[in-house]
Amino acid sequence: MELPWLLCAFLLAACCCCRRAAGVPGEAEQPAPELVEVEVGSTALLQCGPPRSQGNLSHVDWFSVHKEKPTLIFRVRQGQGHSEPGEYQHRLSLQGRGATLALTQVTPHDERIFLCQSKRPRSQEHRIQLRVYKAPEEPTIQGSVSGIPVNSEEPEEVATCVGRNGYPIPQVIWYKNGRPLKEEKNRVHIQSSQIVESSGLYTLQSVLKAQLVKEDKDAQFYCELNYRLPSGNHMKESREITVPIFYPAEKVWLEVEPVGMLKEGDRVEIRCLADGNPPPHFSITKKNPSTREMEEEISNDDGILVLDPAQKEHSGLYECQGLDLDTLLSLQSEPQELLVNYVSDVQVSPAAPESQEGSSLTLTCEAESNQALKFQWLREKTGQVLGNGPVFQLHNLKREAGGGYRCVASVPSIPGLNRTQLVNVAIFGPPWMALKERKVWVKENTLVNLSCEASGYPRPTISWNVNGTASEQDQDPQSVLSTLSVLVTPELLKTGAECKASNSRGKNTTTIFLELVSFTTLTPDSSKTTGLGTSTVSPHARANSTSTEKKLPEVESKGVVIVAVIVCILVLAVLGAVLYFFYKKGKLRCGRSGKQEITLPPSRKSEFVVEVKSDKLPEEMGLLQGGNGDKRAPGDQGEKYIDLRH
Repeated sequence: MELPWLLCAFLLAACCCCRRAAGVPGEAEQPAPELVEVEVGSTALLQCGPPRSQGNLSHVDWFSVHKEKPTLIFRVRQGQGHSEPGEYQHRLSLQGRGATLALTQVTPHDERIFLCQSKRPRSQEHRIQLRVYKAPEEPTIQGSVSGIPVNSEEPEEVATCVGRNGYPIPQVIWYKNGRPLKEEKNRVHIQSSQIVESSGLYTLQSVLKAQLVKEDKDAQFYCELNYRLPSGNHMKESREITVPIFYPAEKVWLEVEPVGMLKEGDRVEIRCLADGNPPPHFSITKKNPSTREMEEEISNDDGILVLDPAQKEHSGLYECQGLDLDTLLSLQSEPQELLVNYVSDVQVSPAAPESQEGSSLTLTCEAESNQALKFQWLREKTGQVLGNGPVFQLHNLKREAGGGYRCVASVPSIPGLNRTQLVNVAIFGPPWMALKERKVWVKENTLVNLSCEASGYPRPTISWNVNGTASEQDQDPQSVLSTLSVLVTPELLKTGAECKASNSRGKNTTTIFLELVSFTTLTPDSSKTTGLGTSTVSPHARANSTSTEKKLPEVESKGVVIVAVIVCILVLAVLGAVLYFFYKKGKLRCGRSGKQEITLPPSRKSEFVVEVKSDKLPEEMGLLQGGNGDKRAPGDQGEKYIDLRH
């Protein structure tokens, strides 16, 4: 029983050994092809066999295998290569000693198996698998434009990611707030598709769908493309985006800008806000102080009420109502008090104060505010602070006290909150001339502008004793300025022009003398202060301030002064000569300082200027002014210079 069984087993083993030794045609396993990896656009180097076994392959045929069908593309005979007609005709060339075939400008269509067969020096066959890679472009991402409601039962489209011109197809990963998203039933769904371009490259499109909640309103979404190159694995990320999420409001409230204490004149915005998206329809109401009912205010579509400028009447209690148009739910904010601080119009009494010289006057300032007020009195002309408090007293009035006084009512705790009122104090009295008798330098047969200013109460009127074109300008309620344009004639040079001011209290006059301009009568600075065409006396000079002009001395006195100066110079010269004579004779000993030369500097030897100071009071001084309207410099007040250089 055991012998037949052993014999059968031996015969079966022998048959298997014989089959394996002889081999079965078509069933022998082929070795794995050699892998060559290149990027699109580069050159692929295809070697016929392992580098160690390569020799001088003089007879080689190269084939491209597409869909298991080999196609002859290149021949090598005696070390010379020749391309076969077809798609590779212009992109193949030999390198080295004929064992390496170079394929230029690789495209995705070149990803296939290449086969080389050689007969010399010995028959062999080698297969090469060419892998092609191309990095995709930077991925682009587009979020949902219509928005995503949080109460949706199905995942809604959140964003779309597109990666163009890559090979092979890259892998996409979605992220939310830096964390990768995975498929989750009824929560997260990722749908990807690809398009094959004519170039053979792929364009990948991936759509992210998800169910979102209110907390995702600020979530950052982006996509990542993972791809491979011959150098290894790589990835590219898109920009981060947020998507609009719709959820009902749960609360509304009011905000006021600017924050802090408000005052009249400010631009104030009252905003109605909610925590829903989109925001509900807003309306703002204000409590009527008379009826105690809430009345709707006019606001814009965004729920903003603008108060520009804010007034004290805008103070009160405000509320905001929000109506959700989807759920028709109405929400109401907490009431908020708005306070606009104010200062009422300032009233000064008496409104038109009048008084006599030497008497006293009391001014009272009144204003209202919801805050503590501070009162100040200022002189209108100078801005000088004269006193504090609502009551201001003037004692022993003089005519100079007439004019404007301003009462300022302010709230110290709120910068910029103040009101003012101007009042003019009138002091009864005859006209007061701003300038006394004076001279004006002119040129004959030219037009000259003469000005005359007077003040008093009642306000005086001005007249001239010469014919010309006169115009008047009111300086303030008690002052008037008259300007006369007149032709300079010999008669006018002889008589001058008289200005007369008069009111019900009296009259006053001033005379303006005209003198021709000549080089012998000009001062050193006359070219700057005297014009040759017209001469205008400034209306702003006052007789109670230091005058910039005095009457010039008569021609005879000028001659006496010149002679006196020349005599003094001659005496000094003689004295210097005598001293020098004694010094040379040794009868006069001098120290180092005695050897100094008593001479003028070279630049000043030809200049002799004598200063003549006047002893007249400022009230008697006139103002010298040229046709260009320039005044003498303040440093020249009350002084005259005679130039002896000419």
